[in-house]
Amino acid sequence: MTRLKAIATLMLACAGFALAGGARADIDEMQLGASISKDSQTVSFRLYSHSATHIELCLFALPNGANAVLTRDIVAPDSNGVWSTQIPMSALTSAGISTVYYGYRAWGSNWIYDSSWSPGSAAGFVSVVDSAGDRFNPNKLLLDPYALEISSDPIGPGLPNADPTVFTSELNRDYDTQQIAPKGIVTTPAANAFGLKPTRAQKDDVIYEMNVRGLTANDDSVPQAERGTYAGAAEKAAYLQSLGVTAVELQPVQEVQNDQGDIYGATHSGAAPPNGDLGWNSGQYYKDNYWGYMTLAYFAPDRRYASNRAPGGPTAEFQAMVKAFHDVGVKVYMDVVYNHTGEGAPIPNTGSTTAYPLYGMRGLDNGAYYELAVNGQGVVNADYYGANGAGPDYNTYNHVAQNLIVDSLYYWSATMGVDGFRFDEGPMLGNVCESDQPSPQTPNCPAGSGFTFSASDARTALARILSEPLLATRPAVGGSGLDLIAEPNAVGCSSCGNAAQQGNFPAGFSEWNFTFKEVLPKAQNKLGVVTIAPGIVADAFTGSASLFQGASHNNRNPWNSINYMDSHDGMTLNDLYSCNGPNNNQGYPLGPSDGGSDDVSWDQDNPSTGQPAAERRAARTGLAFVMLSAGTPMIQAGDEYLRTLACNDNPYDVDSVGAWLTPQSSWTSDQSNFNTYVTRAIAFRKAHPALRPATWYTPAQVVWYYSNAAQVSGDPTQNNYWNGANNYLAYMINGGDFADSTLYVVYNGASAYAGDIPANETQFILPPPPPGETWYRVADTCEWNDGPDAWAAPGSETLIGPGGSTYGVCGQALALFIAK
Repeated sequence: MTRLKAIATLMLACAGFALAGGARADIDEMQLGASISKDSQTVSFRLYSHSATHIELCLFALPNGANAVLTRDIVAPDSNGVWSTQIPMSALTSAGISTVYYGYRAWGSNWIYDSSWSPGSAAGFVSVVDSAGDRFNPNKLLLDPYALEISSDPIGPGLPNADPTVFTSELNRDYDTQQIAPKGIVTTPAANAFGLKPTRAQKDDVIYEMNVRGLTANDDSVPQAERGTYAGAAEKAAYLQSLGVTAVELQPVQEVQNDQGDIYGATHSGAAPPNGDLGWNSGQYYKDNYWGYMTLAYFAPDRRYASNRAPGGPTAEFQAMVKAFHDVGVKVYMDVVYNHTGEGAPIPNTGSTTAYPLYGMRGLDNGAYYELAVNGQGVVNADYYGANGAGPDYNTYNHVAQNLIVDSLYYWSATMGVDGFRFDEGPMLGNVCESDQPSPQTPNCPAGSGFTFSASDARTALARILSEPLLATRPAVGGSGLDLIAEPNAVGCSSCGNAAQQGNFPAGFSEWNFTFKEVLPKAQNKLGVVTIAPGIVADAFTGSASLFQGASHNNRNPWNSINYMDSHDGMTLNDLYSCNGPNNNQGYPLGPSDGGSDDVSWDQDNPSTGQPAAERRAARTGLAFVMLSAGTPMIQAGDEYLRTLACNDNPYDVDSVGAWLTPQSSWTSDQSNFNTYVTRAIAFRKAHPALRPATWYTPAQVVWYYSNAAQVSGDPTQNNYWNGANNYLAYMINGGDFADSTLYVVYNGASAYAGDIPANETQFILPPPPPGETWYRVADTCEWNDGPDAWAAPGSETLIGPGGSTYGVCGQALALFIAK
């Protein structure tokens, strides 16, 4: 069957790849990859390289440890740079091939094709890299960028002498990698195997960011063979539904180099990596890529996360996981990395040579897939430009590189069932440069720059994604379509003029709200150290209009703000309020990790109430911020039970029991109480549409109050409420316009150290509720309310009284009231 097309949700006309309505569809325009014909008689192989001069297809009967059993020279591409051939099934059978493993060898201007060449020889070699940036080397078997599954990671226990430099031309030019290189697997995914996609509006979602492996690797409620896998994650669908989660956001699950830690165990009788080892240790211990932000194959589900690792198993198991989530109404989002690749960065080695691995794209068409640059000796195209902080930039402005982006997004949506995507380092998708050199193809790229963001250039990857009909975004009111979320900073480009793009993405994109994540914890933890005006906090509570409202922010809505206090990248919710800065250089299994930049955490060392109780109070307040604010809330896996990483704020390399979630059977009573609190907070949000506005609140819908219940003037020049030092906010959300109850929120940002409770309380007079109604307390995050009912169950709210009643809120706490 023809890949992608056969499982499209919209019908494509086969000959012209046109939508039924006549508009051109650019998805899968080159039909790249390997696919089995509809009559199952042939396998078609199609590969792009504009720069290659000769391609050899290599077919294997085994995934590794053996040479190719069948090869086919492809002597010329078509006019679009596509190299293609077809192999009869009968020929594969005769060669002893049942499962088709395949890869390519490529020649070009820096390594001229020579018919006398044989694997491991230097015949035809000219240079490692030439003036066009080509890095061809036929001794390196190359992975198809469109492979639907791959056989293995490049670096693993079978690597000769545990030496990854065998994949480089600089240090091992003539080493033939065919027996150890990852290979594509020809497989035909099932159609419509992911259940019915939820159509819920994004404004009604609660996102749960999670690592597939970490979710269940330590979970005794999951069968042993399924722990840490897609199947294991499927087992937790009912739990997440009961928590109230409506969307899971998976850290990268596209195939990534993440088995290198296995080398240490293989060479040291299964022992754990040594404590305190911060880096590469004589080629014997490689940091494990637990987070997965180094993608090797953009169409392939990571085999390590599959309990069924047979060919086709990871694909089917991923689809089954998605179906399990869909069956309980939970969307599945993927965190995707289109700013750099797992092939990009040089291989660490003991010498001074910069050695780049040749796994696939670099060896097929270096200049198409990566941003090239002048090297330190002034040689054009001999090096790379990198603004992402993790290696050479993926060449997002190049049309063919863009094809891989949109084709893979469509594949994951239409074939694998994914409902939305979070784009790592999103500004890179808006880059208007292809290198650090001027080019007629990049007219908007400033001279000498390799990165400049534009939300208006129609040729960026950002614009391409939004222009594709098959990648249409979900309407604001709900329905079919994708939810698209951007990380708004290019974190490795601090010297770039416009790498931080919070609030500037085009309509159709939501954004992780870095400002929310930075401002609100500082308002709690840095009182007296960092000045956070009440007006800034108020803006965050009501949807961050300063970042998303109006033409200057592309006329977006409150729900385009992804509100969160913590994510994988930084402290957990617990550690945010129980640590005094990062502690990353810990021994295994809690570290060691490098990097990290936490400057917000604080352990709430409260001499009045005791430190643990104060930490829980702060965590309850932070969670309430997320659940009561306009926008789309997100929590990190484990927040619901106060998971700790022992102050490691960058555990990207720690795949261990220290990083995995703790099973419910091992929770303490305090953790179980917090889980009840989170569950009830989410349920309250779901029950009250006034907290989930589709558009911006009007002045009549949200009314601000002084502590004496006097209304605040809407004119900021008439009072000091927004910019003063009152350190509190009180506001009423009038429920009438939302067919909802009226709510009243009080946040006392004053110090929690003004004396013993209740001396540190600020007294608030409650304003009049709607006629005939009375105020009831739903939640109070203060220490005195620590326990299972810190957030009341529906119907169990505490009667406070009518308007004019006085209520004391302790320092650094939040109280929520409902009119009934």
